[in-house]
Amino acid sequence: MLNALEVFTTVVVGLMVGVEFSVAFVINRILDALPTDSSQLGRAHGGRMLGAVMPFWYIGSLVLVAIWAVMGWQHPGNVLTVTAGALLIVSVLMSVLLLVPINNRSRTWTPDNRPADWQQQMNRWDRLHHVRVAVIVAAFALLVTALA
Repeated sequence: MLNALEVFTTVVVGLMVGVEFSVAFVINRILDALPTDSSQLGRAHGGRMLGAVMPFWYIGSLVLVAIWAVMGWQHPGNVLTVTAGALLIVSVLMSVLLLVPINNRSRTWTPDNRPADWQQQMNRWDRLHHVRVAVIVAAFALLVTALA
């Protein structure tokens, strides 16, 4: 049972990492290459769409890792799982405290109501998101290592 949980959790976290990596290094770069109005509208739509699903994915991943850590408490390498869980906690805190407030504002913007500094706010979101991606990549790497 523990082996199935470990594999399932690693896949769930790995898929989350893939989505967030893609947002950071593919989707946002595509959107930034579009004309200003289209770029801003695309980011707003992405914020609404991913903003609806990612909280469940982040919390679900954290819960799965916590269950893995508890069930595998006596297993060697559990410190890797616990550390991965701690990193996922950091990613959730970063999301709630830093990224979600910007996302909640930006997802309602249109070309008619966006603030003058909207691009600076998006640049701040991008920088914070890159840090969050690094954190969840590290958590994923720890989980993969814990499987070995």
